[in-house]
Amino acid sequence: MTETVPQPRAAEVPGATEPAAGGGLLVFAPLRLEANAVRRGLREPGSRVQRTGMGAARAARVAGESQPGPFGAMAVMGTAAGIAADLKPGDLVVASEVSDGTTTVQLPGAGLLAAEMRRAGLSARAGRVVTVPKIVRPAERDALAAQGYLAADMESAALAGAAGGRPVAVIRAISDSGFGPGMVGGGLAALRALRLAAPVAERWAAVCGTRTVLLAGPRSFCAGVERAIEIVERALELRGAPVYVRKQIVHNTRVVADLQQRGAVFVDELDEVPDGATVVFSAHGVSPAVRSAAAARGLSVIDATCPLVSKVHAEARRFAREGYTVALIGHAGHEEVEGTLGEAPESTVLVQTAADVAALRPRDPEKVAYLMQTTLAVDEAADVASALRERFPQMRAPGSDDICYATTNRQAAVRAVAAEADLVLVAGSKNSSNSVRLVERSQRAGTPAYLIDGASDIELSWLSGASVVGLTAGASAPPAVVSEIIAALSGLGAVTVTERVTTTESVQFGLPREVRR
Repeated sequence: MTETVPQPRAAEVPGATEPAAGGGLLVFAPLRLEANAVRRGLREPGSRVQRTGMGAARAARVAGESQPGPFGAMAVMGTAAGIAADLKPGDLVVASEVSDGTTTVQLPGAGLLAAEMRRAGLSARAGRVVTVPKIVRPAERDALAAQGYLAADMESAALAGAAGGRPVAVIRAISDSGFGPGMVGGGLAALRALRLAAPVAERWAAVCGTRTVLLAGPRSFCAGVERAIEIVERALELRGAPVYVRKQIVHNTRVVADLQQRGAVFVDELDEVPDGATVVFSAHGVSPAVRSAAAARGLSVIDATCPLVSKVHAEARRFAREGYTVALIGHAGHEEVEGTLGEAPESTVLVQTAADVAALRPRDPEKVAYLMQTTLAVDEAADVASALRERFPQMRAPGSDDICYATTNRQAAVRAVAAEADLVLVAGSKNSSNSVRLVERSQRAGTPAYLIDGASDIELSWLSGASVVGLTAGASAPPAVVSEIIAALSGLGAVTVTERVTTTESVQFGLPREVRR
C-alpha cells in the first residue's frame, strides 16, 4: 500500500514561488522589533528574516511581491494577543491552525515543534490561532476563546500561504493584550521568547523535507488488548461509573486516560476499591491471592486477563502439581510475571538471564520445566531457554509457545521495516513490555529506534538525515496514534506512506459472561 500525504496548502498568494531545492529558513516577522529579536536568536548562515509590516493586507502584499530567494522552510514569528485565560506574556503558541474566517491553514506539525521548544526550556503549546483585522477587545476575547482559539494576530493567515508548498510554521509569543511590543507591558517578555525560539525554528527547518514512512504490519492492538478494553467499556455501559480497574487495563497512557474520562478508576491494590464495587482485573492477570482477597471483600469481579496469559497460568499450576520446579523466563516486577509467580509460588523461580540459570538450584534437576512471559523478545527468551536446556537436558517445555502470536508478529514486522529504514519510531508507553521489545529488536538490527507515546515525543535531532522512517505500534497502542504521527511528520514535508505486511491476524477472543449482552 502506498499513499502520498501532501504538505497542506493555503489559498494561493500572488507571486508565491514554487518550492526550491535546498535553502534555509525564511522568517516573516511583522514589526521591526520582532524581526530584530528573531535575528538575534538565529544561528545558521542560511536563515533570513523579512519584515512585512502590521496587518494582513500589508503582510500579504509584501509576501506576494517580494522575491526572497530560495528557502527550504518558512516560519511566521511575531507577537500575539493571548486569548486563552491561562496564557501569560512570554508564552509561545505554535499554531496547529491559522484562520481569518475565510482562509484556514492546517499546520499538522505544530505539536512536534511546540514539544521541541518545551525541551529547550520554553513555555510553549500548540493550538489554534486566529488572524483578526484589529486589536481584540476584552468582550471579543471571550467569544474567540469559546471557539477554541489560543491567540490572535493580524498577519499569520495571509503569510502562511506564501510558503508555496514548503513546510510552514507559525510561532507567536504572547505580549498580553495587543499587537506589537510597544503596545503592551508584556512586550519585552514576548521579544525574549521570540529570540530564544529562533534557534529551535532553525532546528525544525533543518529536518524539513520529503520522507517515506514504512508502516510495519501487523501493528497496534492485539486481540487480548481489544478484548480487555471492550470489557471495561461494556462494564461502564452495563453497570455505570465508577468501575474500578486493578492496575492499568493495558500498558498505554492514552488508553488509560480515555477510560478514565469515561468513568473508570484505576487503582494499584484492592484496598482502594469500596466494598461491593465492580473491579476489573487487567489483561496482565493476577495471582490467586488477589482473587481470594476480592472474594473476601465481596467485590464484583470481571476478569479481563488475556486468554494467552491464562494459558501460562494453567501451565504453571499443572507443572507444579506434577512436582516440577518451574523456571519462569520474564522480567522482574512486570504485572504478568507477578501473577504467574503467584500461581505456584513455592515451585516457580524467575530467571531473567543466563546467570540466573546458572544459579538455579531445583529440588530435582530432572524435574525442571520452563514458561515464558508472553511479551518477551523472541531471541532474548530463546537465549535463556537455550541456557536452561543446556543445563537441564530433560527439561519440560510448555505445550505451545508462550510468547503470544501478536508479540512474535510485531517483532517480525519491525525487523523487516528496520532493514530498510534510517530510523524506527515505536508507538507505545514506557511500561509496555512488548513495545520496549520492538525498540530493542530494531536497535539490535542496527537501526536507531525510539519509543514514543505520541508525535510530541519525537525529537527533531532524531530526524536529521532520516529520509526513510519506519513506524510501528506496540500491541497496547491505539491505531489512531500511528495516524497522528504520520500527520505530524507531514508538517515537515510531503510524506509517502508504504506498508510492509509480514503476516495478517484474525485471532479473536470472546468476552466474559459478566459483560455479554
